[in-house]
Amino acid sequence: MPAKPWNFGQRFAVTCIVFVLLMGMFIGLSNITSIDTDLGPLDQSISTVSNDTAVSFDSADTTLPATGTYEVETISDYIDLVQPSTGAVQHAHILVRMPKGVAESGTTTSAQPAEGVSSAPSLPSKLPAAVYMHGAGYGTADNSFGDVATDLASAGFVTLTVDKPVWGTNDMTRDYPGSAHAYDQCVQYLRDLAYVDSSHVGIYATSESCWIAPYVIREDGNIAFQVLLSPLVFNPRNALGFFVTQDFAIVGANPGYQRIVERVFSADIMMFGLSNVDFDALLPQSYSIPTFVAYGSKDVMTPQVQGVTTILSMAHASGNWDVTIRNYPIGNHVLRLGDEAEEGTVLVDHYESDFVDWAVGTTRGLKQTTPRVAGATIRQSIAVPTELTAHRGATIYGVTIHALQIIALLVLIVCLVIAAIKHVANRRNGKGKALGYSRDFRRLLLVSFVCTFGSLLLFFAAMGQNVYRLVKLVWGSAPTAPGMIWWSWYAIQVVCAIIVFVWARVFTSGLEVLRLHGILRRPGTPRRPKAPEVHDETPFALTTLGRVTAVTCMVEILLILLVLAFWGLFLY
Repeated sequence: MPAKPWNFGQRFAVTCIVFVLLMGMFIGLSNITSIDTDLGPLDQSISTVSNDTAVSFDSADTTLPATGTYEVETISDYIDLVQPSTGAVQHAHILVRMPKGVAESGTTTSAQPAEGVSSAPSLPSKLPAAVYMHGAGYGTADNSFGDVATDLASAGFVTLTVDKPVWGTNDMTRDYPGSAHAYDQCVQYLRDLAYVDSSHVGIYATSESCWIAPYVIREDGNIAFQVLLSPLVFNPRNALGFFVTQDFAIVGANPGYQRIVERVFSADIMMFGLSNVDFDALLPQSYSIPTFVAYGSKDVMTPQVQGVTTILSMAHASGNWDVTIRNYPIGNHVLRLGDEAEEGTVLVDHYESDFVDWAVGTTRGLKQTTPRVAGATIRQSIAVPTELTAHRGATIYGVTIHALQIIALLVLIVCLVIAAIKHVANRRNGKGKALGYSRDFRRLLLVSFVCTFGSLLLFFAAMGQNVYRLVKLVWGSAPTAPGMIWWSWYAIQVVCAIIVFVWARVFTSGLEVLRLHGILRRPGTPRRPKAPEVHDETPFALTTLGRVTAVTCMVEILLILLVLAFWGLFLY
């Protein structure tokens, strides 16, 4: 007896069963790929001893040089920076600044006071010095540290700025140990100058280079002091995971997008030859020397409370109690005021004089008389996700479904182009349709694909908006109303559920066609003849091209849903 077509109730029941099974699969995949991290304790703080950031020393009634005491001159030169791992050489430009008159005469007594300074304090026979180390990006000797290098030189130091050592690397493949070797070459360059005290050469590191500073100190073994501006302290995986999670919350991103950060920073990028993310940044010996640490209270990148406690812990473990912490109100990640996207932003009040005064007193071996920890209250909104580690299985799965989704999309585009060409040719020749879908099947397939692909585009648009607002926040601009980065997550989740239901309806339609053809039957039962209503068309389409296109489209829909499930869109 031929099978009969399902009625509305049977179709709806089967659709609901398929919908529940599919939703269960996607929800399960979202849960499997989720990364649980503990972001507590929340809202940590350290109260400072004084709001005054000034640094002073017991100088036995001797006047010490300060910012602007001496007129500064600059010498331009070049140095060949060698990358030890490859032997590559970067011919780097350097600028050496010092009190005017010292380089020409070779004696510090020839240093010329700055205009308006009637009597400058005497300088030691040989000057202390410092090498400036770049943060992220591609800084040069000419466009970086001009103000702070001049400040220190005007107080009786020799300072060196250099083109950032990058060789053939980029932001993702930086060679931190190699960079440490290159900066130590600059240290040796200063030590070789006749007017430099080789035992009093220090480093000035900011942001990314605070990861490199520990290796300079370990490799050299004789660095005299260090100034650390906004040190991230922890390794890149944990430090970057912290700052992106925190900043997504600050700009008002939906918690769903915040959870994506954990997935991103649990990727095993060692598979792609990128080893920087997990290198050991916590070297206790790197804090065994006099250290000045500066933060800005508006800095949205650094874990300041855990950073301070970790630095102090490692310094004390190394027997060093000469650590000075300063937190400047309103200062951003590079202690500038305002939006870093704008040119001419200035350093926060007093920072320049504070770090210079600290360097002068420290290199002269004087006793500091001001509090070690001062300035604005040090705060941190969430904890550093130190449990973030590489998950190779999830990384392989994620890369695979993203790659397959792109491949399936390209194949689908090729099929549609061929179908369009064949459709035009068939109309000219009076032949049938190129794909041969029934009206219901074509409508369901089209709605499923448009909604699914639209959700993917909305997801990536919202992620792009999140990243854009994060960058603006890091540069110093204030966050605006959340808008799309809040509601889009829920909108995509609703659309995903609708898509799965529509897709379940497509499956149900296919199952019914298979049943009417007598293909779908209970195990052990004989195959039924076709129902009288069934013609000779296949379950998907009349043409081979139509069947290939339909299967490719359904595979693409499945892969898009798997991609969205991977990023947690099915966690309700």
